[in-house]
Amino acid sequence: MLEIESIDVFYGEFQAIFSLDLNVGEQETVITVGPNGAGKSTLLKAITGIQPPKQGSIRLLGRSIERLAAHKIVELGIAHVPEGGKIFPQLTVFENLKIGSFVKRARNDFRQALDEIYGLFPRLRERHHQLADTLSGGERQMLAIARSLMSRPKLILLDEPSSGLAPLIVSLLFEFVNKIKSQGYSILMVEQNVRKALQLCDRAYLLESGRVKLTGDRDSFSQESSVRQAYIGI
Repeated sequence: MLEIESIDVFYGEFQAIFSLDLNVGEQETVITVGPNGAGKSTLLKAITGIQPPKQGSIRLLGRSIERLAAHKIVELGIAHVPEGGKIFPQLTVFENLKIGSFVKRARNDFRQALDEIYGLFPRLRERHHQLADTLSGGERQMLAIARSLMSRPKLILLDEPSSGLAPLIVSLLFEFVNKIKSQGYSILMVEQNVRKALQLCDRAYLLESGRVKLTGDRDSFSQESSVRQAYIGI
């Protein structure tokens, strides 16, 4: 699905990512973890064309996308949910979802997609006409993820979806992510709640100072002593 090879990403003269390799398979959920400033969010921005790499390649289903404009990458099937969700607070739940279906392939399928989304997120159906600004923090994050699904993506990028949410809401949020996973979507998620993220991922990457320090499947990654001590608290 997604293949990243030896990318270098800069902000001006500052290099944030160094020769990074990463891949996400079909219907696979992959997480990236690491300390603040490790380059996790920058990685997602590189994939979506917001902060394109200076070197290296990014391929989606075999097609190079590292030089494409961000809107073209969305049209090819990548949906990005940034940290905090970035919903439109003065629009209703329905209007936010409708904006998510702006890409050409999703417009004609809007009603079917909306029914599917409301099936996955019945709470959003209940708040169909409610302004997004009046939703709880968990509902806003739910709306942001649901809006991304309206574009009929092949790959979903989630940046710190549980950030700032209460523990009970975090558990509910991960239930929703697991629902999405069960629908067959490919997911690449940046997440600080490593314990919960490892419960639903297939593979994981540890980033430090813009480099991949460790990678492995869920079981081998979670048994790594450095990961258990620093990120799981064991």
